[in-house]
Amino acid sequence: MKGWRARIGFLVPPGNPTVEPEMFELAPPGVSVHFTRMTAHGAAGTHEGQDDRNRSQIESIDTCLELLAMVSPNVVVMAHTATSYTLGREAEAALVARVEHQWKLRFITAFGSVMAAFDRLGVKRIAYATPYNEATTLKGVAHLREHGIDVVGYGRLDNVRNIYEESDERAYTIARQVDRPEAEAVFLSGVGMPTLGALEVLERDLGKPVISAASAMMWHALRVSGVGEAVEGYGRLLRER
Repeated sequence: MKGWRARIGFLVPPGNPTVEPEMFELAPPGVSVHFTRMTAHGAAGTHEGQDDRNRSQIESIDTCLELLAMVSPNVVVMAHTATSYTLGREAEAALVARVEHQWKLRFITAFGSVMAAFDRLGVKRIAYATPYNEATTLKGVAHLREHGIDVVGYGRLDNVRNIYEESDERAYTIARQVDRPEAEAVFLSGVGMPTLGALEVLERDLGKPVISAASAMMWHALRVSGVGEAVEGYGRLLRER
């Protein structure tokens, strides 16, 4: 039987080519990963229309869950960080509570997973890097601060044509640019931008934890599912039990 330790479900933006391969890469033996794409319209991965796409994805969640629930996942992850920035703190919490009550399953978000990671590592001051436009980046800063995180430095990638065309190398570059000596960790937002190949080398070069939305949501989903195995090669967080 596939998923004999745990089955993890992911709700993925329709144009995102990054989440599936990165989650397959991180899944320990005996853990299966399953995906359903949320609904959104317009050009995928572009800055223009991102907030509208986020809202469309929120509206499609129940239809998506109806399909994903058929594989009996131990937990479902909303694999899109910026959707939490569109929702805001109260609406995000309300969505999680409603889904868990209505669907009788554990439901977590990428951003909620990042917050759980900060708590596990004892992090309160961060440097924040994104592939977003300025407006969405600032929404993320505000959302982090609303959750009690001190954002001591932030920045975004220049010349982004499409978030889904970015690379681990570019993630490495923006992480180095935003880091500050007083930051306890660096946070790479956005599950559409590849990050897994940059995490370990960034931690060696910066001397501090580097967390991406992707690494956080798999780490959190494993713990919620009762799988305590360390995953090596992707930074300190995934080595935490």
